[in-house]
Amino acid sequence: MLHSPQHPFRPARRAVLAVVAVVLAVFASSCTPTPDASPSAGGTAIGMAAPAPSESDPWRPAAHLTASQNWINDPNGLVYENGTYHAFYQHNPHGNFWGDMSWGHSTSTDLVHWTQQPVAMEGSASEEIFSGAIVPDSKNASGLGSAENPPLVALYTSSYGDGGALPKGSQAQSVAYSLDHGKSWTKYKGNPVLSLQPASNNFRDPKITWYEPGKYWVMTTVVADAQVVKLFKSTDLLHWNFLSDFSGVGAQGGLWEVPELLQMDVDGGNGLKKWVMILSINPGGIAGGSGMQYFVGDFDGTRFTAENAAKPGDPLTKSQWLDHGADFYAANTITAAPGGKPVLLGWMGNWDYAQAVPSTPWRGSMAIPRQLTLVAAGSRFEIHSTIAQAAANALTNTKTSEVHGKNLTVTDSTEPLGSDFGARTQLIDAEMDVSGAAEAGLVLRASADGKAGLRISYNRASQTLKVDRSAAGTSNFSPKFSPYHQVFVPMKDGKVRLRILLDSSSVEVFTGDGAAVISDIFFPHWGNTGAAAFSAGGAASFVLTSTRQQP
Repeated sequence: MLHSPQHPFRPARRAVLAVVAVVLAVFASSCTPTPDASPSAGGTAIGMAAPAPSESDPWRPAAHLTASQNWINDPNGLVYENGTYHAFYQHNPHGNFWGDMSWGHSTSTDLVHWTQQPVAMEGSASEEIFSGAIVPDSKNASGLGSAENPPLVALYTSSYGDGGALPKGSQAQSVAYSLDHGKSWTKYKGNPVLSLQPASNNFRDPKITWYEPGKYWVMTTVVADAQVVKLFKSTDLLHWNFLSDFSGVGAQGGLWEVPELLQMDVDGGNGLKKWVMILSINPGGIAGGSGMQYFVGDFDGTRFTAENAAKPGDPLTKSQWLDHGADFYAANTITAAPGGKPVLLGWMGNWDYAQAVPSTPWRGSMAIPRQLTLVAAGSRFEIHSTIAQAAANALTNTKTSEVHGKNLTVTDSTEPLGSDFGARTQLIDAEMDVSGAAEAGLVLRASADGKAGLRISYNRASQTLKVDRSAAGTSNFSPKFSPYHQVFVPMKDGKVRLRILLDSSSVEVFTGDGAAVISDIFFPHWGNTGAAAFSAGGAASFVLTSTRQQP
C-alpha cells in the first residue's frame, strides 16, 4: 500500500485500488516523468491562492480548486457561512499520492478563486480522517457551542489504525466542531458517534440533510462494498437512530460511495417537490471507472423509494448519470449555499488513473461548482446542470476577463479561430447549426501543425456529442486513460448549443439546456494554444463567444 515515508501508517480504504495504483505508477514511470513522491520540502502555502499555471507547471488549473501542492480527492464538509464558501477535502499533507488522509481546507467568495487555509483535521496512525459533511448548528442542538456562538459540526468517517477506538481497519462516523468559523476543529470526546455491529471496514461518507416535517437531521452513509445506503436520524447530531436501507437498484458494478439525499423543486412544477439520491460508483461508471448516478423518488421520513430506476444488470445507459465524462466523482452539495438551488462540487478525477496523472507538485482538482435543476422528462425526472451562478459571474466578470466573438460558416474543412480563442483558460459559448453537415465541432489547445488537440464534435446522424482527448496531450501514464466520451444530445431546430469551460488541464462541456455534461481532464503541451472550427459532410455555421480569463 502507499504511505508517506515520514508518516508510515497504512491507509485502510480502497486497498485494492492502492495496489492497482502502484502498478499504474510503475507503468507510468517508464513513459512519463514521474512526480516526486517524497514529502514536499517547503510545506503548504497558506492564506494565498495556488500558483498560476506556467511552463514549468503547465497543467495547474487557473479556474478550479486545487491545493498548492500534494494530493487531494473527494470534497468534504462543503458549507457557505458568513459570506464565505468553505471547501474541505480529502488531502495528503505529506505527499503527492493518496494516503495519510486528512481534511484540507480552502475558502472562496465566488467559487472560482480559492484561498488555501491550514489543514483542518490531520490524520494519524490511529485515525485517518475520511469523507464527511458540515452542519451549521444554528440553534446549538448539539450543545457543543452556545446560543451566542453556535458551532459548525462536522460528521466524518474515522478509519482506524493501530491503537484506534475500534479494531484496525474499521470505519465509523465521528464528530468534530468549530467555534471560530471553521478555522480550528475539536474532536468530540464521545467519538465514534455511530458504528455498525459488527464493525465494518467499508461504512463511510456521512452527508446530512435536514428533514423539516420531522424536525430532525437525516444522515446518509454507505456500506460501500455491499452497495447499500444506510439512513439514520438525529435531533442533536450526536445520537443517531437507524431509519432504513436503500439498495437493489441502479448500477452496481463497483463500490457505492458518497451518497446524498436532498429535496428539490421540480422546475415549472407548480410547487411539486421530489427527493433525489445522488451516489458515486467506482468502478462501473458510464464512462469507465468512476462515475455518479442518481435516483429520483420520494422520502417519507424513514425510507427513500426510487421511481422508474434502472435495475441491477441493466445496460448502463438505462441508469441516470450526473456526468458522461470520465472525471466527475464524489460530488456533494454546499450546505446553505445561497440562490435557492443545490450547488454541487465534485472531484475531477477517476480512480482508474488518478494516482498516475503526471502533475507535480500537486495532484487532483475539483470540477467547477454546478447548479442543479430538476425537470420532468417523459416518464422520468432528470437533473440538469449548469455552472453555478456565483462561478459563472466570476468567469464572465469583465474586470477580470476579455470577451471576444466570432461568427463563421465552415464547409468540409477546418478553419482557425485566431488568437482570441487561444487562451489556456476560457469560457466558450457555442451555437452550432449542424443541419447541413454530417459532423461539426471545435478543436481546442491545438498544436501549430494541427496534429494535436482536444476535439469536441457533434454527429448529426447519431445525435451524439463527443469529447475526444486521444490526441490532446500526454496520455501514456495509464492504459486506462480512456480516449473519448460521448452522450446522446438531441438537436433543436438543427442546432446544438454548448457552454465549454476550458482550463489548463480540463474541459467541462455543458449542453445549452443542462441536460448533459462531459467532464474530462487532459494534459496538453504548454505551447499548444490553437483553436479551430471544423465540419465534415457539408456546411456548419458557428456563433461563438470566448470569455478569456486573465492570468
